[in-house]
Amino acid sequence: MLFVGQYGLRRYQASDIDEELSFSEYLGMRFLTCGAMIIASLVYCGWCMAFGNYTMTKFIVVFLVCLEKVIQAFADVLHGRMQQAGRLDVAAKASASRIVLSTLMFMVALVITHQLIVSTVVWVLANLLIYLLTSQNVLRNYAEFKPSFKFRAMKRLTIIGLPLFLSYFLSMYIGNAPKYAIDRYLTDDVQAYYNFIFMPAFAVQLLANFIFNPILTSYAHVWAEKRFKKFRKLIIRQMIVVLGITILGLGVAATIGIPILSIIFGVDLSDLKTELCVVMIGGGFLGYVTFFTTIITIIRHQNLLLIGYGTAALCAMIFAKYFVLNFGMIGAAGLYAVLMGLLAFMFLGIMIIKIRKARKEYENERKNIH
Repeated sequence: MLFVGQYGLRRYQASDIDEELSFSEYLGMRFLTCGAMIIASLVYCGWCMAFGNYTMTKFIVVFLVCLEKVIQAFADVLHGRMQQAGRLDVAAKASASRIVLSTLMFMVALVITHQLIVSTVVWVLANLLIYLLTSQNVLRNYAEFKPSFKFRAMKRLTIIGLPLFLSYFLSMYIGNAPKYAIDRYLTDDVQAYYNFIFMPAFAVQLLANFIFNPILTSYAHVWAEKRFKKFRKLIIRQMIVVLGITILGLGVAATIGIPILSIIFGVDLSDLKTELCVVMIGGGFLGYVTFFTTIITIIRHQNLLLIGYGTAALCAMIFAKYFVLNFGMIGAAGLYAVLMGLLAFMFLGIMIIKIRKARKEYENERKNIH
């Protein structure tokens, strides 16, 4: 549901350094997508209650969680404006304050009341209040809170965001395809063990994003200024960083990873070292996938992302059963690594082709001028 509200536009907005679309138009679009998100959440929860064995309590709790994600999705467009203005640090402080304080208030309410619904209501209201005191309050330093719903702009943003939105949805399926296959063909115990070893893979992506996101806008400036050599150097540098993080993560996984995870989850995972290492390799590829999709968005070829995600999703549908049924846990881990690797190499190829094409066109234009 969060993807519905965000509609894949954050990175596009943050890299819109020439402000081809105004913040008012991005804000207007976010009103529409968050409205769609609320309706979709309500319909989904209602459907699950009618046909999916949701109790009234589960209906209320899940819908309340979706409402919290509406607040997160709405804050995201404000933070995009701050990042666009070169102040991602302000957006990060606002986000961190909201997440930490609202989580603490949820925990306190749960300890006092022992009621999940009451505690979740407190959590949602705390999120809303802290959002108003931080993100909404700080926004006045960067833009006027005045949404615009001009048809032409809403149509353009719908077209721009659609491939990004669909790509994120497909990426969710691709990343979870091994889990779906395990759920269908193996046991709940295997699913639990796979989830245990899968968690560290996200560390690579998180670290890569932590390093890359603050300089996203600077990448956009370099691209807009047609500084192709500088742009290439920045890309190579980031690829080396992701590689370094992946090697570090793989080293930890191969040495102390299993003992640490065994302590954290209270189970013996000593037989799963190979599976953990394979998943970590997949996590490294995921770091590259995230980076390359961002670059492809910056150079405004996000439509091509659907080619990669569509191909990988099709491969997941075709091969998931074979990998998991024939090879079990190592098959699931291998499937994840193969799918992430396929995406990484496809997006690398798209990125290289489009950057070279743009450079040649620019050089030809300069020759014609002279």
